[in-house]
Amino acid sequence: MTSPARALAGTVLTALAVAACAAAPLTSSAASPAAVQLPPVGAVLDYQLGAAYTPPSGVTLVTRDSTASPAAGMYSICYVNGFQTQPADRNTWLNQRGHLILKDSSGKPIIDPNWPDEFLLDTSTSAKRTELAGIIGTTIDTCANKGFKAVEVDNLDSYLRSKGKLSVNNNLAYAKLLADRTHNRGLAIGQKNSAEQTARARTEVGFDFAVSEECHRWEECSSYSDVYGQHVMDIEYTDDLRGTFNDVCADPDTPATTTLRDRYLVAPGKPNYAFDHC
Repeated sequence: MTSPARALAGTVLTALAVAACAAAPLTSSAASPAAVQLPPVGAVLDYQLGAAYTPPSGVTLVTRDSTASPAAGMYSICYVNGFQTQPADRNTWLNQRGHLILKDSSGKPIIDPNWPDEFLLDTSTSAKRTELAGIIGTTIDTCANKGFKAVEVDNLDSYLRSKGKLSVNNNLAYAKLLADRTHNRGLAIGQKNSAEQTARARTEVGFDFAVSEECHRWEECSSYSDVYGQHVMDIEYTDDLRGTFNDVCADPDTPATTTLRDRYLVAPGKPNYAFDHC
């Protein structure tokens, strides 16, 4: 799922790709994941992709979009739509980066059926993955420059919506490039969804923690915790709960850092706003 409901691979980028994408240069080797600061275990998470606002009392961990600033005084995660386009950037991708948008057999851009204003990015070749990593890498740099401690990269599972044009290997290879870029900037990087690929995502990509949407609803929480231990954050949505939120929190498989939010992650005072935590 993508902002606002989620509201956004092998080697370091070449100098040529970095220049072409106006990306900041990287060091010769990726920073060790052990050097990054992981999100606090058992934190109270507020998931603010729809709007940035003063967190409710008791919140100690906040996720915000890359266009926002970190929450003052607490660990903040930066949302990056790594595998699909953001609605606000639609024209830029169509007019300037059309070769990097995944196309169907008739040449039409492939969209996310649940978020039809987002195009899937084409991770099918090494050259495209490198170019994409340069572009998305500038967003990761922005997160670092603003003072975020980590990024979560959304839509690792875009291959499932690609009409057979992408493979899980394509996306994991691209994710590795993004992870290297993130670690080079001293940030931790979180796997977003794709529970079935968690083991590979951890070992082959180097993700440091996991962010799940509705792992209780889909009975996937243990798939993450078996790999990431207590470094799993879950967001459940009011319009799709399995049982009550008390049931969610009482389930021993539910991560301690589980938050209840409204589907569109609106700000307090707006219709349908909801926030609770285990």
